[in-house]
Amino acid sequence: MDSTIKVSLCQMKVIDDKDINIEKAIKMIETSAKNNADVVILPEMFNCPYDNSKFRAYAENLVNGKTIESISKAAREFKVHIIAGSIPELAEEKLYNTCFAIDDNGNTIGRHRKVHLFDVNIPGKIEFRESDMLAPGNDITVVDIGCCKIGIAICYDVRFPELFRLMALKGAQMIVIPAAFNMTTGPLHWELLMRARAVDNQVFIAAVSPARNENANYVAYGNSMVVDPFAEVLVRLGGEEDILYSNIDLSKLTKVRNELPLLKHRREDIYEVYEK
Repeated sequence: MDSTIKVSLCQMKVIDDKDINIEKAIKMIETSAKNNADVVILPEMFNCPYDNSKFRAYAENLVNGKTIESISKAAREFKVHIIAGSIPELAEEKLYNTCFAIDDNGNTIGRHRKVHLFDVNIPGKIEFRESDMLAPGNDITVVDIGCCKIGIAICYDVRFPELFRLMALKGAQMIVIPAAFNMTTGPLHWELLMRARAVDNQVFIAAVSPARNENANYVAYGNSMVVDPFAEVLVRLGGEEDILYSNIDLSKLTKVRNELPLLKHRREDIYEVYEK
């Protein structure tokens, strides 16, 4: 059995028009499929500007939401698995920052609601409070697409290593992180955190940002990247809109874990990470 899968990271520029954002995502999915991608990954808030004032107007529920219905149709038509970045999800009068995982038959096989909400105030640089509009999710998410087990985290979740260790212990081979870091935290922390979570848990990391839009109220850092289990950055973009491809050899996990068996060396007699 071939241990290599091809992933596509769609670093798309998001604007204040849901229909245009959806159309762009579908075009990127089609292009990815034509380039033989097995898994297509979209960025955080790919249908909506990353702006508290926009989330409710753009929000959808799973039952009749246009965005996920369109993405599911594309997955089925182009025969690709899609980790659909995130969108504002409306459920029981609450808003969530939610990623839907869709298989190559167009079926929703998983849902991750952002667990840790981005509330930050760095005077003179960045202030944002997701908790003013969004509710936190409560689940650790790992989906099985047959050829690979994929963990899902969203942006600020990456700063909490316990969540990633739990996904690794649930069998995640690759962890996908749709994320819109900003121009303050991005240059300092983006690569550092992606490489740290990869090497901490000996997994592949695929981190997908929106493209940089200087006209937006919130400017994303970009720099979508794939990191291997030994913390090597395999591929990376800058701030531009583009599609990034990477062939991921899952056999590398076994090699790295045998050579540096840190997961086996955990001292569970003195500490433990567990899901409540």
